[in-house]
Parts: sequence; C-alpha cells; structure tokens
Amino acid sequence: MPERRFLAACVQMRSGRDPGANRDAAVAGVREAASRGAAYVQTPEMTSLVERSRERLFERVTTEDQDVTLAGLRQAARETGTVVHIGSIAVRSGDKIANRAYLIGADGEILASYDKLHLFDVDLPSGERWRESATYTGGACAVVAATPWAMLGLTICYDIRFPALYRALAEAGAEILTAPACFTRQTGEAHWHILQRARAIETGAFVISAAQGGVHEDGRETFGHSLIVDPWGRVLADAGGAEPGVILAEIDLAQVADARARIPALQHGRAFTVERIGPEVRAAQSARE
Repeated sequence: MPERRFLAACVQMRSGRDPGANRDAAVAGVREAASRGAAYVQTPEMTSLVERSRERLFERVTTEDQDVTLAGLRQAARETGTVVHIGSIAVRSGDKIANRAYLIGADGEILASYDKLHLFDVDLPSGERWRESATYTGGACAVVAATPWAMLGLTICYDIRFPALYRALAEAGAEILTAPACFTRQTGEAHWHILQRARAIETGAFVISAAQGGVHEDGRETFGHSLIVDPWGRVLADAGGAEPGVILAEIDLAQVADARARIPALQHGRAFTVERIGPEVRAAQSARE
C-alpha cells in the first residue's frame, strides 16, 4: 500500500525575463522545501519565464530538450529525492508556444506532462488586455498522473474557472488536484481563494497551487497567495501576497475518503438536458418552421 501521509510544498516565485535566474530561484526553492521535509514540491505557472512581449518571449523560449529550467529541476529532483511538479514552462510548439506542466519523479524522470487547456483571452475593467491564444496553443487532453501517494490531477491557472474539468479529474481517480498559476492581482483579489476552495469542496480533494507574486520585470502584477487546501475547503497553508517563499502542509489522504463519505457528490451526479422556455424561444422556433 502507498504511504497516505506526506509533506507537500509550494514554491512562490516572481519569475522575470532571465530563464537562468528563474531556474536558479526554482531550484533553490525545491532545495529549501526538501530540507524542511517536503516529499512533493510544486512551482508556479511560467516558472521559467514571465514575459508579455511576444517577440521577446520567442527569443528566449526553446524546445523541451533544450530548456534549462526543466533540466535544472530534473537534476534537483534526483539530488533531493523529491517529486517535483513544475507548474508550467513555455516550450516551443510549431509556430506557437505550449504552456506545459511537468511532473518529475524522485529519480529525475518525467512522469507526465500537461498542456494548459483553457487560454486566458480577456479584457479586464482595469484596462489590462490578455490574449493568450495569440501566442499559446491550447491543450486537448486532461491528465491524471500516478504519484507515490495518490493520483494527481494536472491543471494550470485559468483552468480553475472550469469546474467540469476538476470533476472529471476526480471521477478519473484524482485525490489531489493542482492549479499552479500566474494570476493577475485584480482577478486574484476577487476570486483566487474562492475558486481554490470551491474546487476542493466540490470534489472532496486536496488542491495544491503554487503561484507567482508581485510586480514582474515585464510590468505585470501577480497575486501570489500560493495555497494548499484540504478536501473540506480549509486552507492549510497560504504564502501571502507578493513575496517569494516556500509553504508546506501535511497531506493526509484519509481526509479525501472522509470528505467524500460525508458529502458523496461525486456519486450523485446525474445526466440531464437543458430546456429553454420563453416567448423568444417560441418565436425562433416558429420562424424556423
């Protein structure tokens, strides 16, 4: 039987424009977490590079086999004997870039990867405009990967707003869900904690999400508050706002079974159809007839 208790850590970062410097910060975070007893360590979305400019981004992004952050964290996993979850890095994918997460075993081998499904194309009230689809290619497959302790569901940032994804991951066996992020300060202040806790409550799963925090070299401001949430929706660890650092919490997987027994929502889902009723609907139907 796998061990059902372990220490999990999130490395909160403020990645900039230099992939080498970002790699060093991530490796240092993994080493600190391991020295404090963590067996699983997660870094944020865009661990390797945070850059608004599409031109500058393409100048710095490489293929997977050449990425210095992936190589550095694989080595760190081997040397510390920890499972390292890279929240995501940017890697070349044809004429676009993949926003890709990696789960790395304690032997340094890649156990799984996941490309972000949902791309952040929004206009915020502050005037900020984001069009991830102009640069990034969206994934097409959800991923549940085996760890030494439990099945783990991989997601990234904006995915957190799509609850059907998390239910599907939980129904596929995930007891731990993840949503490492580079959340904007404005949307984070409004929704970050609520969304993380809601996904945990809905699925009766742990949610672990490392985050970027602070004002980055490219001018964007991210919310921080890396979180570890238990299956009852309680926040076990919160890294706070802007500053880089490491948080840890004990993951007791018996709590997953307990939460799902108390509220067996995963067992109670039913297929349904949606019926639209109203004068506008009837008029449209008449016009078609």
